[in-house]
Amino acid sequence: MTSNKLLRRIGLPVMLAASLAACSTLFKADVSRFTVPLPAPQGQSFAVVPEDPKLAGGLEFATYANVVAAEMEQLGYTRAASPETADMLVRFDYRVDNGRERVRTDPGVGFAGGPWGPWGPWGGGFGAWGFGFNDPWLGGPNVRSYTIFTSGIELKIDRAADGQRLFEGRAEAVSRSNRLPRLVPNLVDAMFTDFPGNSGETVRITIRDDEKTVRQQD
Repeated sequence: MTSNKLLRRIGLPVMLAASLAACSTLFKADVSRFTVPLPAPQGQSFAVVPEDPKLAGGLEFATYANVVAAEMEQLGYTRAASPETADMLVRFDYRVDNGRERVRTDPGVGFAGGPWGPWGPWGGGFGAWGFGFNDPWLGGPNVRSYTIFTSGIELKIDRAADGQRLFEGRAEAVSRSNRLPRLVPNLVDAMFTDFPGNSGETVRITIRDDEKTVRQQD
């Protein structure tokens, strides 16, 4: 078998695996929720308002508020015309930090054995060849540095009539992106997965393109 054929034969499964991995995006968030029994949806209305008054009237907040409102409507509640007429006030906030550096060391990937092994220059037998680490042909460990960001949302639901707190929750995620327009919808999705959840419980919620999984955290 020629060297080109061998490399194609080895490379094809690796490329295929990488392609399949790229097709499925993952988003993981840790979600903590505290709640009293929420009223069953019977025509109650709600309004999404900013926890930080400085966000009121902003287009960015309005965009994320619409994402939260869509989840509340999925639960069966009705969006009020204004906060003044709402039965429940949904207080919402979001953030992302400035990031921190992380260093990662990956083992080099190459072929086990010497540069030529029992093949000779391009011999015809497999001999001792195979995938291995720190191969002198393809190099040693690969050290990479990159920035990770922690993003989060907070959600509180109050009964408008007397201000009683009905729900508190927060969701946080660590990722290599600081783009809130992409992060906030995923965090909201995680927050409303199995909503309202068990009071006092923190769960790890993984959102894939085609499914969600929920795992209790210690």
